[in-house]
Amino acid sequence: MGGNRKMQMESSPPSLKAAHNLKPLRVYQAWRGNNKFFCGGRLVFGPDVASLFLTTFLIAGPAIAFCIKIYLRIRQGNGDNDAQWVPVLAVGSALTVLDLLFLLMTSGRDPGIVPRNSRAPEFDEAFDIPTPSMEWINGTTPHLKLPRTKDVIINGHTVKVKFCDTCLLYRPPRTSHCSICNNCVQRFDHHCPWVGQCIGIRNYRWFFMFISTSTILCLYVFVFTWINIAQRGTLRTLTHDYVSDILIVYCFIAVWFVGGLTVFHFYLICTNQTTYENFRYQYDRRGNPYNKGSCGNLRETLCSRIQPSRNKFRSFVVEEEHMPHSLSPNHMDGMLTPKEKIDIEMGSMHAEGGGIPIPELLRKFDFDNFDDDLKFEDDEGQPSFDPFYSVDEDSRTSNATVVNFHSSEYDEPPESFHARERDRHNP
Repeated sequence: MGGNRKMQMESSPPSLKAAHNLKPLRVYQAWRGNNKFFCGGRLVFGPDVASLFLTTFLIAGPAIAFCIKIYLRIRQGNGDNDAQWVPVLAVGSALTVLDLLFLLMTSGRDPGIVPRNSRAPEFDEAFDIPTPSMEWINGTTPHLKLPRTKDVIINGHTVKVKFCDTCLLYRPPRTSHCSICNNCVQRFDHHCPWVGQCIGIRNYRWFFMFISTSTILCLYVFVFTWINIAQRGTLRTLTHDYVSDILIVYCFIAVWFVGGLTVFHFYLICTNQTTYENFRYQYDRRGNPYNKGSCGNLRETLCSRIQPSRNKFRSFVVEEEHMPHSLSPNHMDGMLTPKEKIDIEMGSMHAEGGGIPIPELLRKFDFDNFDDDLKFEDDEGQPSFDPFYSVDEDSRTSNATVVNFHSSEYDEPPESFHARERDRHNP
């Protein structure tokens, strides 16, 4: 029984053997975007995930130095008020842990990636699309043309959605394609280099909590460092306590950055805008179709349920099914199936001994009559070469070929030919 199965496997076509030996891949292993995955696809980062280490150092370094400073003061116990610094140490440690946790939640999860299509929308789906756009996309067949944009009505406002040539889909409202991650992201806000990830519908809340906690932590360290210096003598401590000096200067500079970012995003939340929309569309000049009032916008952004990811990164897929075909403006490509396209471009036969693929068109070409096709008869009926035919090609003809040409022309032995030539020159 086992021998029969082995014989069947050996006699099966190579394609079936390859399919049998193909190891199933998970979605994150065949992912077409630029994301980086860790822990078996459980953590999803952007391509610039290395910047996460710098951000972690900029947060954890000063915070840990502050906590150590407070811990040493409590340990020394030189004053009656030193025990009151225990809650200060506990709160500072908690803020640091929360800040790093929010950073990981922002950077290591799916921001709202829209799954790609394996092919462009069908003609029936795109035929009734209401759009005034005069720009069309050539589809994968000559009769299929897709409009570049289509109109969607949202809360009584007409919103244009664009077709993504990379993901082969019409982007949902408020969706944009990130050129860094190479993905379409729902409610795309921006790509943050400090967290190494896109900010979208699924991690915007964590991003806002991250920058808010960073602002609170900067203010907390700045204030209590000044209190610590004031209780020990401001002038004497400033001249000798270099760690406290660095913490004060660092937090003063950092709070302007993260504080301004927090205020800006709080304004965006209250008006239900994204950073991308604020800089591109200017909703202040026209109505915002997504605005639900300040309270409704705050509730939607900070208190609503975060929708689950649309991508099952750990599920098994066949690699070929997960690789979408890009649109091509060449109509000839659209008239052929993938197998026919490979046959035309690569050929289904190979040259003998060289392994070079020969296209079907060249295999059927008659090379034997190629020279005859380049000739024509002059007025006297004598064969002549086409004047547009390259003479350089004829000059490369070997002497043996010339001899063979004359021998076939006169159809006589070489000895009689040379004798007749001598008689002609020596009468």
